[in-house]
Amino acid sequence: MKRFIISLLTLSLFSACSNKTEEPATPVVESAPSIPQLDYSVVHSYPHDITLFTEGFVFHNGQLFESTGSPEDLPQTKSMIGISDLNTGKFTKKIEIDKNTYFGEGIAFLNDKLYQLTYKNQLGFIYDAKTFKKTGQFTYNNAEGWGMTTDGSYLIMSDGTHNLTYFDPVTLAPIKTLTVTESGAPQNHLNELEFIKGFIYANIWMENNIVKIDPANGQIVGKIDLTLLASEAILKNPRMDVLNGIAYDAATDKIYVTGKLWANIYEISFTH
Repeated sequence: MKRFIISLLTLSLFSACSNKTEEPATPVVESAPSIPQLDYSVVHSYPHDITLFTEGFVFHNGQLFESTGSPEDLPQTKSMIGISDLNTGKFTKKIEIDKNTYFGEGIAFLNDKLYQLTYKNQLGFIYDAKTFKKTGQFTYNNAEGWGMTTDGSYLIMSDGTHNLTYFDPVTLAPIKTLTVTESGAPQNHLNELEFIKGFIYANIWMENNIVKIDPANGQIVGKIDLTLLASEAILKNPRMDVLNGIAYDAATDKIYVTGKLWANIYEISFTH
């Protein structure tokens, strides 16, 4: 009897299985890998002139240089390049361009020269890095000029898109374009730039993020979320604007960040 019941059960299971319509397997969609968040700590905060609409931020010969823009709705602002004293917050102007014609943008030092971008004029200026006297100018086809840095060989420029343009510092001719992506998608609004130990770091306009870019392929390999610093900045100056400015002092291996009209410059520490 046991054998008969078992046989019936076996036949029933077989019949049920043979009559079942097979459903197609659901394809497995692999999600894009998440970008690592880079933890940071604030080492120290320094005073910063809240009239400075920061566009460029870079160390040169142990001094912190800052370039500024001049929005029409902020008549107190000027398009300048100068030195910001970390201890006092005092800004010493070295260069000023006509704000009625030009809007100052990013800067970079290379081979004893200082290069400056302008916003919508498709024009850049060249200065002697010691005397700050203008020695030339150059044009570019990018619709706008935003941030600038150097890898020691080329000038690297952002223009508000997902592309970074490399320029020969002698001929000022474009050499190549690097497309920046996050998990395969283009990352727009690349702004102020800094080259640190083989990687390009970029502020993202209208965000509190700085991204770490691999120049070999344009992929974003890390992110720093500075929302807490932006929240503190708005408490200190309600008229503050976006996070914009990352400067690396290679001599001391220290990194500094700030923003437009921020009351402070912050020294931050993270693995880099």
